[in-house]
Amino acid sequence: MQWTDKHLLLITGATGLVGSHVAEEATKRGIRVRALVRPSSKIKLLQKLGVEWVSGAMTEPFSLKAALNGVTHVVHCAAMVGDWGNARRYHEVNVDGLESFLEEARMCDTLKRFVHISSLGVYPVRDHHGTDESTPPSETGIDGYTTSKIEAEAIMTHYVEREKVPAVALRPGFIYGPRDKTVLPRIISHLRDGKASYIGDGETVLNNTYVKNLVDAIFLAVERHDHVGEFFNIRDGTLVTKRHFFETIANYGRLPLPKREIPLGAAKAIATGWEWLWRAINMNSAPLISQATVKFLGYNLDYSIDKAKKELGYKPKVDFKDAMQTTLDWYRQKGRI
Repeated sequence: MQWTDKHLLLITGATGLVGSHVAEEATKRGIRVRALVRPSSKIKLLQKLGVEWVSGAMTEPFSLKAALNGVTHVVHCAAMVGDWGNARRYHEVNVDGLESFLEEARMCDTLKRFVHISSLGVYPVRDHHGTDESTPPSETGIDGYTTSKIEAEAIMTHYVEREKVPAVALRPGFIYGPRDKTVLPRIISHLRDGKASYIGDGETVLNNTYVKNLVDAIFLAVERHDHVGEFFNIRDGTLVTKRHFFETIANYGRLPLPKREIPLGAAKAIATGWEWLWRAINMNSAPLISQATVKFLGYNLDYSIDKAKKELGYKPKVDFKDAMQTTLDWYRQKGRI
């Protein structure tokens, strides 16, 4: 499509990993951009990019209406992320927040497209070898985050079918890249402290998704009007093993390589025990091994992106080697590795 001054793109979560890269790419393309940001968010990058911003949050329905005023396209990246936390809070932000957002969106007569960022975490916890979108989501998640993402997809489907909101969803895997403040920093810390371990032999593949590849997919989805109500798996073109992933980071930062291999069954039992104890003592931080950790490191996470390639024209441009080099260079510049 040809973007004009009549178009206005609203990005939620624009100060986060994905949203900030969407905003950066949108401004490069000359698109008018508005961001919904929490009052506590740092907006220096958005100001540098010349992005209009509206103060608010997914838990503040009154701010959503103002953010949507005159908007033609939406990329919804905002979410509470992580593998540990209060399930009610995940639901409040990721499910109730989306429902409030879509309720306002259905009444926005200028809206042409709504792209919701979901997650490959909605699929059942097991080994995946080319799993595609014909596989239904799990009925229950393994934690507050994945459960909320499953429920959010159902909310989106409802608003597509009943309220005719022109929404489509992308399901990325593990997202990495510059500005990641959650997963990679924790991995780097565990490697540095000698706490990193393989679950199994480390040869199962990761569903690695470079943020700029995801952004390409987002614009392919937002710039068209078909496939309303559909879901698309998104990941890098080539997947890497958990061992290769850890070794790439460790070798770059001259950090110790993981030396332990924990059998999958043992890791699941340890995670169950630690999660019970952590909840009993009301710990805010995640245990070293949780069910989410077991899924991330122990299972084969190969999901098919054939549908996105065929129907959206998705072609992951950046391979893992170059993507990780760029990412780790950014961390080095920030003094974090």
